[in-house]
Amino acid sequence: MMDDPQQLCQRALSHRDVQEMGHAYTAIEQAARIAPLDARIAFIRAQIALETGRPSAALFATAQKFDPDNLMLARNHALSLANAGRVGDATALLADLLSKQPEWLDGHKALANLLRASGGNVAFDQTYAKACRAAPHSLALRLAWFHMVSLTRDWEKATRIIEGGTRLIGERPAFALARIFIASESGAAAKDTSLFDAVADVRDAGLDLCQTRFWLRLGEAKRAEAIAERHIGAPTASVFWPYLSLAWRLSNSPRAAWLDDPAQHIKSYDLEFAAGELDLLAEVLRGLHDRKAHFLEQSVRGGTQTDGQLFFHHDPVIQAVRAKVKQCVADYTRGLPPIIAGHPLLGVPRGGDTRFAGSWSVRLGAQGHHSVHTHPHGWISSALYVSLPSPADLGGNHAGWLSFGSPPPELNVSLPRYQSVEPKPGRLVLFPSTMWHETVPFNDGERLSIAFDVRGHG
Repeated sequence: MMDDPQQLCQRALSHRDVQEMGHAYTAIEQAARIAPLDARIAFIRAQIALETGRPSAALFATAQKFDPDNLMLARNHALSLANAGRVGDATALLADLLSKQPEWLDGHKALANLLRASGGNVAFDQTYAKACRAAPHSLALRLAWFHMVSLTRDWEKATRIIEGGTRLIGERPAFALARIFIASESGAAAKDTSLFDAVADVRDAGLDLCQTRFWLRLGEAKRAEAIAERHIGAPTASVFWPYLSLAWRLSNSPRAAWLDDPAQHIKSYDLEFAAGELDLLAEVLRGLHDRKAHFLEQSVRGGTQTDGQLFFHHDPVIQAVRAKVKQCVADYTRGLPPIIAGHPLLGVPRGGDTRFAGSWSVRLGAQGHHSVHTHPHGWISSALYVSLPSPADLGGNHAGWLSFGSPPPELNVSLPRYQSVEPKPGRLVLFPSTMWHETVPFNDGERLSIAFDVRGHG
């Protein structure tokens, strides 16, 4: 039996890298028993406990004693407190650290999301405002605050943040780009075709995304396409493929079918579950939905989404579903058309073990839905239905269905949906992560599902 704590720690990290979380937990627990005072082992033990859904707040408290200046450790300690239902302690911990480290951007983001998800009356961005008073000349802090507020589409507040920064710091290129973004996304300059003239030579992914969306709103598919195509083959490509789909569809280009091919790329599977198995899964998932609202960057509306990697959770009910899902993903990839170089779905090597870029559960209530979105961090995305409202509670007109191909409504692009899929308990839908999709609002009841993104190989 291995008794070197550092080797056991490395084994734990190796298992974690390939998402074998049960083996990772066993190895790090052995390491901690042998070397209980090792700071690195204490941190990794707490982290793996957090990721696998085990009690971890006390472990993080111990790890912090060994390494009190480690801000990543402190942030994850706060997340572990929130997961244990101690949201007040979590927010207090982050707020205290931010009062001493006002330019700690990860801390601000974590606290803003916790405040937002707690559903209280406290302004989610309050620490950004306080920090900008403490560090008035920090450009990075000011821009992080702007980005967080922009997620709420509160353009008046976003403008105040930028103009306040200009008065304190002076004019900066980033502020000019922020004003263009506000003018474009708010509709204030909806038809001003000269909006981007002053930054024509600037190469910035955020600016290119803004321009792509702007030209699509005006129906200028070719101009949108020319900007989006700059990113094909770049790390930012996954963000721009969905917009190329819209541009190609608007211009009746055959490349839209080459990219999306919904008849081939959207597949449904009705998984086999024993009697009572889905009810038990629903009970487990409900216990993980302890937030009152969604995080700012999520597509959920009228519901909640679990945090962290759901498929890392140690509960055997979740692990059983993970095994079923992995088999289905393998079937899906085996059934894909031949490799096509440069294609975001078909150009990725097949085979090898399925790894998840993310996995989570969504619980929607009355009028709940997902806004139109894509999954830029995934290769293949999904929806697995666990529990649904009664037909009477759902309502008519495909209420609660999963719909593909409709553009984001704020773009005012007139294109029909590709298809809709009826949800059924135990049904898994797999589709390309680059494809636009949404959930149609329903009348009442609970719609409980699991979703995940598969990571591409290679």
